[in-house]
Amino acid sequence: MKVFYYNQDNINTDLMFPGKYTYASTDLDFIKEHLFEDLDTNFSREVQKGDVILAGKNFGCGSSREQPGLGLKYVGIRAIIAKSFARIFYRSGTNQGLLLIECPEAVDYYKEGNKIEIDEKLGELKVGDRTFKFTPLPTQMQKIIESGGLLQDIKKRIG
Repeated sequence: MKVFYYNQDNINTDLMFPGKYTYASTDLDFIKEHLFEDLDTNFSREVQKGDVILAGKNFGCGSSREQPGLGLKYVGIRAIIAKSFARIFYRSGTNQGLLLIECPEAVDYYKEGNKIEIDEKLGELKVGDRTFKFTPLPTQMQKIIESGGLLQDIKKRIG
Protein backbone atom coordinates (compact mmCIF):
# COMPACT_ATOMS: atom_id res chain seq x y z
CA MET A 1 0.00 0.00 0.00
CA LYS A 2 1.30 3.41 -0.98
CA VAL A 3 0.46 6.49 1.06
CA PHE A 4 -0.11 9.71 -0.87
CA TYR A 5 0.58 12.40 1.73
CA TYR A 6 -0.45 15.95 0.91
CA ASN A 7 0.49 18.29 3.74
CA GLN A 8 -1.99 20.86 2.53
CA ASP A 9 -5.35 22.27 3.56
CA ASN A 10 -8.23 23.07 1.19
CA ILE A 11 -7.51 20.50 -1.50
CA ASN A 12 -10.47 21.34 -3.66
CA THR A 13 -12.25 19.39 -6.34
CA ASP A 14 -10.38 21.33 -9.07
CA LEU A 15 -7.07 20.02 -7.69
CA MET A 16 -8.57 16.53 -7.52
CA PHE A 17 -10.01 16.67 -11.05
CA PRO A 18 -9.54 19.86 -13.11
CA GLY A 19 -12.78 21.66 -13.93
CA LYS A 20 -11.74 22.05 -17.57
CA TYR A 21 -12.44 18.31 -18.01
CA THR A 22 -15.85 18.30 -16.32
CA TYR A 23 -17.78 17.83 -19.56
CA ALA A 24 -15.01 16.22 -21.62
CA SER A 25 -15.82 12.62 -20.81
CA THR A 26 -17.48 10.36 -18.28
CA ASP A 27 -15.10 7.51 -19.11
CA LEU A 28 -13.47 6.26 -15.90
CA ASP A 29 -10.07 5.74 -17.56
CA PHE A 30 -10.18 9.37 -18.71
CA ILE A 31 -11.07 10.50 -15.19
CA LYS A 32 -8.24 8.39 -13.74
CA GLU A 33 -5.73 9.94 -16.15
CA HIS A 34 -6.52 13.42 -14.81
CA LEU A 35 -6.94 12.73 -11.08
CA PHE A 36 -4.81 15.10 -9.02
CA GLU A 37 -2.88 16.27 -12.12
CA ASP A 38 -2.61 19.85 -10.83
CA LEU A 39 -1.49 18.66 -7.38
CA ASP A 40 0.58 15.54 -8.07
CA THR A 41 1.56 14.73 -11.65
CA ASN A 42 2.57 11.19 -10.66
CA PHE A 43 -0.68 10.25 -8.93
CA SER A 44 -2.55 8.69 -11.86
CA ARG A 45 0.49 6.63 -12.90
CA GLU A 46 1.40 5.43 -9.39
CA VAL A 47 -1.94 4.90 -7.66
CA GLN A 48 -2.99 1.30 -7.07
CA LYS A 49 -5.86 -0.48 -5.43
CA GLY A 50 -5.55 -0.32 -1.65
CA ASP A 51 -3.59 2.94 -1.52
CA VAL A 52 -4.37 5.65 1.06
CA ILE A 53 -4.48 9.45 0.85
CA LEU A 54 -3.59 11.68 3.82
CA ALA A 55 -4.41 15.38 3.71
CA GLY A 56 -5.09 18.49 5.76
CA LYS A 57 -8.25 20.39 6.60
CA ASN A 58 -11.28 20.88 4.39
CA PHE A 59 -10.44 18.12 1.91
CA GLY A 60 -12.79 18.13 -1.08
CA CYS A 61 -13.97 21.72 -0.86
CA GLY A 62 -15.17 23.46 -4.01
CA SER A 63 -17.77 22.34 -6.47
CA SER A 64 -19.89 19.24 -6.12
CA ARG A 65 -18.67 17.44 -9.26
CA GLU A 66 -18.85 13.66 -9.09
CA GLN A 67 -15.62 12.92 -11.00
CA PRO A 68 -13.21 13.14 -8.03
CA GLY A 69 -15.16 10.63 -5.94
CA LEU A 70 -15.88 8.38 -8.91
CA GLY A 71 -12.25 8.42 -9.96
CA LEU A 72 -10.87 7.71 -6.50
CA LYS A 73 -13.28 4.81 -6.09
CA TYR A 74 -12.38 3.51 -9.58
CA VAL A 75 -8.64 3.44 -8.83
CA GLY A 76 -9.32 1.58 -5.59
CA ILE A 77 -8.33 4.08 -2.91
CA ARG A 78 -8.66 2.21 0.40
CA ALA A 79 -9.28 5.35 2.46
CA ILE A 80 -8.81 9.08 2.63
CA ILE A 81 -7.62 10.26 6.03
CA ALA A 82 -7.84 14.00 6.54
CA LYS A 83 -7.91 16.56 9.29
CA SER A 84 -11.42 17.46 8.08
CA PHE A 85 -13.62 17.13 5.00
CA ALA A 86 -15.84 19.55 3.15
CA ARG A 87 -19.38 18.37 3.87
CA ILE A 88 -20.39 18.09 0.22
CA PHE A 89 -17.40 15.88 -0.63
CA TYR A 90 -17.88 13.81 2.51
CA ARG A 91 -21.41 12.90 1.46
CA SER A 92 -20.53 12.45 -2.21
CA GLY A 93 -17.49 10.33 -1.38
CA THR A 94 -19.48 8.14 0.99
CA ASN A 95 -22.15 7.71 -1.68
CA GLN A 96 -19.40 6.48 -4.01
CA GLY A 97 -18.27 3.99 -1.36
CA LEU A 98 -15.09 5.77 -0.27
CA LEU A 99 -13.91 5.33 3.30
CA LEU A 100 -13.35 8.85 4.65
CA ILE A 101 -11.73 9.14 8.06
CA GLU A 102 -11.36 12.37 9.99
CA CYS A 103 -8.36 12.07 12.29
CA PRO A 104 -6.17 15.20 12.49
CA GLU A 105 -3.80 13.69 15.05
CA ALA A 106 -2.93 10.79 12.72
CA VAL A 107 -2.28 13.15 9.81
CA ASP A 108 0.00 15.28 11.99
CA TYR A 109 1.84 12.21 13.30
CA TYR A 110 2.48 10.63 9.88
CA LYS A 111 6.08 10.50 8.64
CA GLU A 112 7.10 9.28 5.20
CA GLY A 113 7.46 5.52 5.22
CA ASN A 114 5.02 4.92 8.09
CA LYS A 115 2.79 1.92 7.56
CA ILE A 116 -0.93 2.57 7.98
CA GLU A 117 -3.50 0.06 9.21
CA ILE A 118 -7.21 0.81 9.40
CA ASP A 119 -9.98 -0.86 11.36
CA GLU A 120 -13.03 1.19 10.45
CA LYS A 121 -15.40 -0.97 12.51
CA LEU A 122 -13.45 -0.37 15.74
CA GLY A 123 -12.54 3.20 14.83
CA GLU A 124 -8.80 2.57 15.03
CA LEU A 125 -6.05 3.84 12.81
CA LYS A 126 -2.47 2.71 13.27
CA VAL A 127 0.21 5.00 11.88
CA GLY A 128 3.69 3.62 12.32
CA ASP A 129 3.92 2.53 15.95
CA ARG A 130 1.00 4.59 17.26
CA THR A 131 -2.74 3.87 17.32
CA PHE A 132 -5.32 6.64 16.97
CA LYS A 133 -9.04 6.47 17.67
CA PHE A 134 -11.73 7.97 15.46
CA THR A 135 -15.49 7.77 15.61
CA PRO A 136 -16.59 4.69 13.70
CA LEU A 137 -19.08 5.31 10.92
CA PRO A 138 -22.73 4.64 11.66
CA THR A 139 -23.82 1.14 10.68
CA GLN A 140 -25.76 2.32 7.61
CA MET A 141 -22.73 4.21 6.27
CA GLN A 142 -20.54 1.15 6.85
CA LYS A 143 -23.01 -0.89 4.81
CA ILE A 144 -22.86 1.66 1.96
CA ILE A 145 -19.06 1.45 1.90
CA GLU A 146 -19.04 -2.36 2.15
CA SER A 147 -21.52 -2.53 -0.75
CA GLY A 148 -19.32 -0.32 -2.92
CA GLY A 149 -21.49 2.78 -2.75
CA LEU A 150 -25.04 3.95 -2.19
CA LEU A 151 -26.43 2.70 -5.50
CA GLN A 152 -24.93 -0.76 -4.97
CA ASP A 153 -26.27 -0.81 -1.40
CA ILE A 154 -29.78 0.01 -2.60
CA LYS A 155 -29.61 -2.66 -5.31
CA LYS A 156 -28.42 -5.18 -2.73
CA ARG A 157 -31.27 -4.37 -0.36
CA ILE A 158 -34.09 -4.43 -2.91
CA GLY A 159 -32.71 -7.47 -4.70
